[in-house]
Amino acid sequence: MQGLPEKITTDKSGSNTAAIRRYNKTHRTAIVIRHSKYLNNIVEQDHRAGKRSTHPMLSFESFWAACCTITGMEVMHAIRKGQLMTPGHSRQTPAEQFSSLAA
Repeated sequence: MQGLPEKITTDKSGSNTAAIRRYNKTHRTAIVIRHSKYLNNIVEQDHRAGKRSTHPMLSFESFWAACCTITGMEVMHAIRKGQLMTPGHSRQTPAEQFSSLAA
């Protein structure tokens, strides 16, 4: 899929920083933590489409259902933006990419 990030940008949230540091220590990784109010805004803007789609649903029956729905929406968004490349295939339409993931 996307792989392990090299850098993570947060908005100085103590809990996010602590979680990343613990992950680095536990898994012996070297993910760099950057603190920037404005760089993180780019990432948050990318999630607006998902927030707009899930707002009418406000409550899911279970956490599993919410997780599956949001994951599917994020995958479709990544395919649409050209961020998801399927191995071994050069040019595929978004529908072909999605069906190859489901196969």
